[in-house]
Amino acid sequence: MRLTILGGGGFRVPLVYGALLGDRAEGRVTHVTLYDEDPGRLTAMARVLAGQAAASGAADAPAVTATGDLDEALRGADFVFSAIRVGGLEGRAADERIALAEGVLGQETVGAGGIAYGLRTVPVVREIARRIARTAPDAWVINFTNPAGVVTEAMAEVLGDRVIGICDSPVGLGRRIARLLGARPQDAWIDYVGLNHLGWVRGLRVGGRDELPRLLADDGALESFEEGRLFGAEWLRSLGAIPNEYLHYYYFNRDTVRAYQEAKQTRGAFLRDQQRAFYTEAGRAGGPAGEALAAWDRTRAEREATYMSENREVAGAGAREDSDLESGGYEKVALALMRAIARDERATLILNVRNRGTLSVLDAEAVIEVPCLVDANGPHPVSVAPLPLHAVGLVTSVKAVEREVLAAAASGARADAVKAFALHPLVDSVGVARRLLEGYTAEHPGLAYLR
Repeated sequence: MRLTILGGGGFRVPLVYGALLGDRAEGRVTHVTLYDEDPGRLTAMARVLAGQAAASGAADAPAVTATGDLDEALRGADFVFSAIRVGGLEGRAADERIALAEGVLGQETVGAGGIAYGLRTVPVVREIARRIARTAPDAWVINFTNPAGVVTEAMAEVLGDRVIGICDSPVGLGRRIARLLGARPQDAWIDYVGLNHLGWVRGLRVGGRDELPRLLADDGALESFEEGRLFGAEWLRSLGAIPNEYLHYYYFNRDTVRAYQEAKQTRGAFLRDQQRAFYTEAGRAGGPAGEALAAWDRTRAEREATYMSENREVAGAGAREDSDLESGGYEKVALALMRAIARDERATLILNVRNRGTLSVLDAEAVIEVPCLVDANGPHPVSVAPLPLHAVGLVTSVKAVEREVLAAAASGARADAVKAFALHPLVDSVGVARRLLEGYTAEHPGLAYLR
């Protein structure tokens, strides 16, 4: 099989390639094409992957080619993995800075920052979807481009159910809960529902029995893992569920905004500076590929250790523990998804797919994040119980914002973009929304289409 990675110079590409190196079954991926508009990043990443292949000792490691030609990259692809970043980390840093100056959250997928990122990205991914439909119409598209929910929905306008969004947050959360309860993650059914970065684990069944109430009743167990330390045992019991970590931005919004304003630099600025140093080192000519891989390993360890550090500071949660740093996120979801479709190896995965009546409060085309049964025909969302009213409010409000982002990207109307900002529960001000849009359009050439 042939896999094309859009954003092939991206920092997390070695996670995907590393997962492919461990796949020894028939029908596996034998060729990976990296596509990126930045030749320097492509060169650096190709050196890291060469280091991975050499370190694995595999004689049949997937071949790697790199190109800056999109049609060339797509031609003959069986799967297309989309992980682009429109505007780069410089754009993310600006998104965060502009939002925080207005006293609102600038995180890349949540609140004002996520809206700005979506407005830049949706026109680009719509064109990519059209190119895929024309050049590789039989390919399955796995989307990790953020904000993943709205981007998947935009691409589905063209590609239908052949585009599937993935995220590592629900997978990691379900795995941590299962292990706390003494169950193997693969033996547990995780009742998870919501939107991307806006969902809740409402139950975890092992052998037909829901074990989540046992966890919610145990303070020590609840506060022994990342989400428990973030939200606190009392709040989790009040909800009767374990929220995705990104809901910390909603439930503790004022505290988090203050922590981000007081931080030495935003997350985007930290990653921009960190990765600038990495790509310079990894792309340096003359050194062995193993040095590029070692540089990537060091950089990734620092990146993971500092993830959501401001949120943990607000919660008094301390440093991340080894169990929170464990790999096995989106790259394993992507590999399991490809296996299930290509080999008809049935799997149960939490994915971003079109609703099709799964959540009654949303229309059929809305992309939601729920457990799906996957086979050769793609994912099939599993029926879920209705959401409680507090969750209905958040889910429907944020989906309305996503729809305004899609409308603004199609119409180019500033009024639609202002509406997207103003309706978001973490902005909730028309005046702030207008100032945000002015700030973002002045900063980002990719928003020049808004008029």
